[in-house]
Amino acid sequence: MNFIRILALLFISSSAIFSACAADSVSSVIMSYNIRNCKAMDNRRNVNLTAETILQQNPDIVCVQEIDSATTRSDGRYTLGELADATAMHPTFAPAIDYQGGKYGIGMLSREVPVSVKQIALPGREEQRTLLIVEFSDFVVACTHLSLTPDDQLLSVPLIVNEAAQWHKPFIICGDFNAKPGSDVINEFLKSFTIISQTTHPTHPSDHPKSLIDYIMVYSPNASAIKASNAYVLSGVLASDHLPQLVTITTRY
Repeated sequence: MNFIRILALLFISSSAIFSACAADSVSSVIMSYNIRNCKAMDNRRNVNLTAETILQQNPDIVCVQEIDSATTRSDGRYTLGELADATAMHPTFAPAIDYQGGKYGIGMLSREVPVSVKQIALPGREEQRTLLIVEFSDFVVACTHLSLTPDDQLLSVPLIVNEAAQWHKPFIICGDFNAKPGSDVINEFLKSFTIISQTTHPTHPSDHPKSLIDYIMVYSPNASAIKASNAYVLSGVLASDHLPQLVTITTRY
């Protein structure tokens, strides 16, 4: 075997190894966004502006909070469906309460069709809250919008931890936690979860951000199965009173 043939074989072998390693991981961009039912900061409902904000970031999964389905104020429209059509994503809606002849709650947009979907009730004395759990091929993503009441927030934590512990895939939770860093509820979450979103830039209100209350976290016992990178808060967008959180996760097998 001459020297050139040896080099060629080495190149082919190294390329195959590289391709195999690349195939052993997949990256996904996750966005968490309280969209205020597509009500922009000019107090007008603007589904197109919300959709444009999402499309500009090209996420694979969007966890949305505060969204209507067939309510009077939304002219009987299925808001998540409208966003799904505009972004070419799959909608999964989770109603929390009955409202104005329809439903109000949270939802998820995804490039991938879910493997399974589950919803559980969370405490909320001022308003019923919910947890949406969506399984995908490589991980599980949960979406929530916690109560404004600190006691109810704390009561929600063990319920969420219990759900996360049932999965052998990485379990990621996104949402509006209505709690600031260092608060009792965030400290309680940190006993079981690791924050992978940006932690220094406030997310509310969008025009003059003062409070960080939106997060993306991963359940710590299986956090080693993913690598988080490029975490940021999208500033300067006024499609809602919140700013979106985004992070890229790479799933490792």
